[in-house]
Amino acid sequence: MSRSLLELSRRDWLRLSAAGIAGWSMSGWLSSLATAAAAGSKPRRSCILLWMNGGPSQMDTFDLKPGHANGGPFREISTTVPGIKISEHLPRLARHMDQLALIRSMTSKEGDHGGAIYYNHAGYTQRGPIQYPTLGSLVAKEAGAESADLPPFVSIAPVRRLGLGASAHSPGFLGPRYAPLIVGESGSNYGGEAQGDAIANSLRVPNLKPHSGVADGQLEDRLRLVQQMQDEFVAEHPSVAARSHQTALQRAVRLMRTTAAKAFDLDTEPARLRDAYGRNQFGQGCLLARRLVERGVPFIEVSLGGASGFEWDTHQNNFERVRELSQVLDGAWATLMDDLKARGLLESTMIVWMGEFGRTPTINGDKGRDHFPNAWTAVLGGGGIKGGQVIGKTSAGGEKIEQRPVSVPDLLATVCLALDIDPRKSNQSNVGRPISIVDKVGKPLEGIVSSH
Repeated sequence: MSRSLLELSRRDWLRLSAAGIAGWSMSGWLSSLATAAAAGSKPRRSCILLWMNGGPSQMDTFDLKPGHANGGPFREISTTVPGIKISEHLPRLARHMDQLALIRSMTSKEGDHGGAIYYNHAGYTQRGPIQYPTLGSLVAKEAGAESADLPPFVSIAPVRRLGLGASAHSPGFLGPRYAPLIVGESGSNYGGEAQGDAIANSLRVPNLKPHSGVADGQLEDRLRLVQQMQDEFVAEHPSVAARSHQTALQRAVRLMRTTAAKAFDLDTEPARLRDAYGRNQFGQGCLLARRLVERGVPFIEVSLGGASGFEWDTHQNNFERVRELSQVLDGAWATLMDDLKARGLLESTMIVWMGEFGRTPTINGDKGRDHFPNAWTAVLGGGGIKGGQVIGKTSAGGEKIEQRPVSVPDLLATVCLALDIDPRKSNQSNVGRPISIVDKVGKPLEGIVSSH
């Protein structure tokens, strides 16, 4: 047994046993949790989820099949890790491969957008009356600070128009306290420098400044009156809608009274850095994510192809669109890692890249690829992750998984472990039943999570 396990206090062992961990696994997961418990004074990690709306083609990004009929026209390029190759359209990311882990054997049964968006965010399929929380809300509950001026979960340009898309960003039974602050819904995820000012404005929190004709004293009187009225209304009508409105007001007032809202002002950043991220909503969203991490926000989601409709759903013209999207992704993601590293934040910031599923290995008559949940790719990197490796393997034509299939609950359990969150911890659901943070069928991947 490792030294870290022997050093656990009796209270720690009781806590682990009560959660069902000690009897469930004596693998690297328990050892990692023990190490984290022994080093409890160290700060928690943050997580940035880079969400690729529409389902990105694994065959044209991180799991190419050159020389096969399914391969398409893209070439592979070498990375900083010998033997690992990725798309030629991700050259800057190739230089960060030592900090990234490619999971090429993701698999699920959710082949429609709405269901897959929900499943990959919550780790549970939507069934019955249970309102499952999204991952960001779960992390916000576990890692958010009560005294923080900024919300613990910020979502930038999420997709909220596809069936279950809105539910996928819901705090579910955790309640409105852990709902995301959403910015960038009115912007464009893809565009040139001419859109720069409009994009930056779309990432600000609106309506935080009082009307020019309202004095400070008048504003405080009005806020007290509104809060009193809301408190009375919620006491008489304790509905989710009423509490949500109350929470939104409280957040807005807190932002108004502090300097926290300056985190959303990208104009204070050097023009050269903003150019490096890309003068598009995804690039500027990644820059905003770094600013939020600096200020202690534990979970930020940035969508590429969310609000604008310029998506990875490439049923037609797959290669042209993936090439363009890859260029946006490559500059923003690589700059984010460079920027975090330069500021000493990469070791404490985990980055997750995924969409709702992959694309078919076969190319259809419209030069596109269709939905394919059977075998796809996700990527983990940064803090908490042992980079420079590939998990799983697909067949020569990409049609099936040949080694180490990974489920969505497996992935989310791994993310939680890397964030020092116990994935088997339970929360009380809206139906009065305890629900674990991650479905108990999920097992964290061994060999991918590093210690602090």
